Amino acid sequence: MKKILAPIVIALALTGCASVPMGDPKQDAALKTFQVPADKAGIYVYRNETMGAAVKMEVAIDGKPIGDTGANTYLYKEVAPGKHTISSKAENTETLDVDLKPGTLAFVWQEVKMGVMSARNKLHLVSEQVGKKGVAETKLAAGK
Repeated sequence: MKKILAPIVIALALTGCASVPMGDPKQDAALKTFQVPADKAGIYVYRNETMGAAVKMEVAIDGKPIGDTGANTYLYKEVAPGKHTISSKAENTETLDVDLKPGTLAFVWQEVKMGVMSARNKLHLVSEQVGKKGVAETKLAAGK
């Protein structure tokens, strides 16, 4: 019985629903114009899937938390141009290094993967076209 019950419990945990504080709808609309000041760079981290919805994932840039993602949400952070490390915590901690030029945007897809006790995650730097589509499918989560 335990062999049958364990996969069911894990599946339910990965498809449940965790809520994260949502951002302002006006700010969400403004960020979806994908504008960044010429002397800054912008980083979008998005989750456009429902798998692992029961799990919040903390996102940090250069070791400073910027917020938590939930299913179908994104976070945005304006940064100085240069090298930055994006990290995401779930059952595992995933990191991704980016080197951004002034006036550019980076789009990072936070892929949710099956874990042992909870969801795991993997960060992918995606193209602008793929990233804009992914962000458009999601809603802004409140940042820290």
